[in-house]
Amino acid sequence: MDFRFSAEEEAFRARLRGWIERTTAEVFGRGDAIGASTASLLDVGDDSKWERLKEYHRRLYEAGYAALHWPKEYGGGGATLIEQAIYQDEVLSFGLPLYGCNQLAIDRIGPTLIFMGTQAQKDRYLPKMLTGEEIWCQGYSEPNAGSDLAGLQTRAVLDGDSFVVNGQKVWTSLAHRADWQVLLVRTDPEAPKHKGISYLLVDMKSPGITIRPLVQITGEAGFNEVFYDNVRVPKENLVGELNQGWQVSIATLMYERVSGGTRHPVERTINELIALSKQIEFDGMTANRHPYVRQKLSQFAIEARCLRLSRYRSLTAQLRGKIPGPESSFGKLFATELNLRVAMFADELLGSYSALDKGSFGAVEGGRWTQRALAARGLTIAAGSSEIQHNIIGERVLKLPKG
Repeated sequence: MDFRFSAEEEAFRARLRGWIERTTAEVFGRGDAIGASTASLLDVGDDSKWERLKEYHRRLYEAGYAALHWPKEYGGGGATLIEQAIYQDEVLSFGLPLYGCNQLAIDRIGPTLIFMGTQAQKDRYLPKMLTGEEIWCQGYSEPNAGSDLAGLQTRAVLDGDSFVVNGQKVWTSLAHRADWQVLLVRTDPEAPKHKGISYLLVDMKSPGITIRPLVQITGEAGFNEVFYDNVRVPKENLVGELNQGWQVSIATLMYERVSGGTRHPVERTINELIALSKQIEFDGMTANRHPYVRQKLSQFAIEARCLRLSRYRSLTAQLRGKIPGPESSFGKLFATELNLRVAMFADELLGSYSALDKGSFGAVEGGRWTQRALAARGLTIAAGSSEIQHNIIGERVLKLPKG
């Protein structure tokens, strides 16, 4: 593959970068725009940050960048493989979320509906996903069904023209901000574990839904637990066939794992770590001069570049009209584990200063490296833990026998 960019592609990059620089400075303020991390911008428990993120999304949509990977017939950009890769590289270099305030809808729920939804569902939901008028969340994990998603127990019983839902979900990102949710429910309790599951579209304002925020170790409150007490969901909100929701849910998870290999700004974090190494001491010398530190930073930079190049595989499959396959697990696994190792090495470099929390006196760079260290482990669990990704790669890609 020739990785050189054409003159038109370089012009696209220049236009995009100029737009990002202007827009982030106007919406977030120049200091935040260039220095903020994705995790900080997505602290959706902070009302002021959330409003700025919605404004950024509005501008993203108006500029035509909200969903470059969607087909044009559904309001997307219909972008080429290279344009999508350029967009991801530039947005992540600024530490910004790829899809504004409606990340879950645009990078996984919308593509699932495009691939498997009815025409009525596409017409009703896709336009407002793009504009950010309707925010979406994803009701998958339960207290006793996290990585073992097929063990879910939230029930839905068909009653006339509606499903009646009872149960609980947990770790639901954006539930307290969301207007709609994709919800996995068990509609046939007698079927085998991976059967008898259905995929519903649920109005989060429906009577019987209770949302309780969960504060994370970082102090942020983007996760929630959600309770369903006789919640009625119209029958036409079923995606795919009744009791065949596992196939639909896998499509959503595959899209999520593709983005899991792209949505973490690992290269930006490594560049910031290199800059940090020039400012602090390690083992009696400036950190960036120490052979051990130089070797670690070089290895991180090499792996980050490999991660960027590996994205082309999944993007190519999508441009050919396919949903992402199990190869997307490579990107998700590699990105989150690399991000974790980078965060842990920053913790090692800072030594005793790494114990200082955000806002504490003496905290290096405001304590953001401590925040990253606290958050990094969770990213290896979200969207399917690293152990699950290893199983998928071993069994579905390498065809190894089950242990």
